[in-house]
Amino acid sequence: MLTRPGRIALKIFVMLAAAGSGGLAQAQPMQLPGAQPFNPPGAHQAAPPGTGGPAKPHTPSMPAIKLPTEEGIIGRVLRQNGGAGEAVFEKTPTGFGLKLNAAGFQPGNLTEPCAISFGDTPLPVTSLGKPAGVPRYKLEASACPIVFDVLEGAFLVVEPEQPCVIEAAACRIDPRGLWGPDARTLSARAKEIESERGRAERAVREGFRALAAKGDLSTQRSIAREQAGFTSERELTCRDFQREGSLGFCAARITEAKAAAIRARLGLPEPKPERPKPARPAVARPVAPPVAVPTQ
Repeated sequence: MLTRPGRIALKIFVMLAAAGSGGLAQAQPMQLPGAQPFNPPGAHQAAPPGTGGPAKPHTPSMPAIKLPTEEGIIGRVLRQNGGAGEAVFEKTPTGFGLKLNAAGFQPGNLTEPCAISFGDTPLPVTSLGKPAGVPRYKLEASACPIVFDVLEGAFLVVEPEQPCVIEAAACRIDPRGLWGPDARTLSARAKEIESERGRAERAVREGFRALAAKGDLSTQRSIAREQAGFTSERELTCRDFQREGSLGFCAARITEAKAAAIRARLGLPEPKPERPKPARPAVARPVAPPVAVPTQ
């Protein structure tokens, strides 16, 4: 026969057993210390708190810039380094052509000037695509084949790598460098050029940052060296452009070209040309009716 304390203990045991049997459907598997939680196939895994969902791949971007086109130089007289020679890029029945007169020096006496004319009619140029983000052309001249990139209101000669010697004319020419407007005409555009260069500088900085973000540590170091080297290369290209120190025309165009090249490397689409906004129609103001003046 159970004592009173024993009967109380037995009653508690029975109540616990009944409660346990009713809650088996909601029982959870026991998690051993150090074990990984079990996730059945297809089970939804919640994103970590505060992440807002799975991480999305970073899309490279950089400020929009105006990309140069052939229309920007057609019919304009361009001079090497803003002063010497004369080049005119023109439309032809089959595409584009270039009239070119280049200044140089005699091979045996580099202080004695000379000049070479490539003819009175435009020589045909062959499109080489956009390997550096801007239109590139090759002048089909056997005496001195020239490869140039079209920039905004100018073009940059990137080949030949060495000066050309025209034996028949006893003249040595070096067409490399920037061919742009006569530097004497650029003073009125000083503020415009400064603004254009500022936009291009920002685009280049953001572009280099986007390129570095896509690679590993080794790539980032390579991009940093390229960014540092670009400044010195630009200075070397523009050092002979007239009035460059006060105007910065050459630096602005070279920087824009670099921004275009970075856009191409990032695989960014070319910005759509801006459409001119239609002029608002003039709104006729209501005319007040004449006021009758009482006569005396």
